[in-house]
Amino acid sequence: MLDALRRLLSGLLGGGAAPAAPALDVSEPVKVIVGLGNPGREYEWTRHNVGWWVVDHLADVWRFDAWKKDGQAKVADGRVGSQRVRLVKPQTYMNLSGGVLVQYARRPTWSATADLLVLVDDFAIPLGTFRLRAKGSAGGHNGLKSIEQQLGTQEYARLRIGIAPEDRRRMGPDPADFVLGAAGKAEREEVFELFPALRDAVETWVRDGIDKAMNAHNR
Repeated sequence: MLDALRRLLSGLLGGGAAPAAPALDVSEPVKVIVGLGNPGREYEWTRHNVGWWVVDHLADVWRFDAWKKDGQAKVADGRVGSQRVRLVKPQTYMNLSGGVLVQYARRPTWSATADLLVLVDDFAIPLGTFRLRAKGSAGGHNGLKSIEQQLGTQEYARLRIGIAPEDRRRMGPDPADFVLGAAGKAEREEVFELFPALRDAVETWVRDGIDKAMNAHNR
């Protein structure tokens, strides 16, 4: 676990300006996996950045290329089996996250319904759990609102990662304060323990699509 934490910290801290990403071949289908979060060291370990933690883990275990700058995002490219996959971390603030998807929506071979998975924190479900959804409303999440606005649809898959404490009174009266608060050590460990299951769920989505992923991994 200590080695995994070191690798995760390395991905979050970045280590300086990232080189520019090469252009994707527009003729080749690509699955895009977006981890939602806010840039800046002050947000690294906030609950709102859980999506970033997971995509950093995926980039590591899948042995993807190093993170590179691509417009208003950092991206890591590779393959899961034979499928081309791009991991994306928007470098805008949460409420502008959808802008990084405009370039993919313009591709004739790309569909948000089939080719996009968004990894997102969710205070409506318990810490230590997750759920896949094929579509739905933003549920008050500013990152999902921005994606919906840019794509003009709610029909894209999302992996909702629970951050709600067992005693929901700990969340206080304002959910925004809770999600932007730093996750404690025990909370982080619960998310880290989910990494193998989250990886399996994402790989099922890449290979078989959202319906089969939901059937296999939602409990």
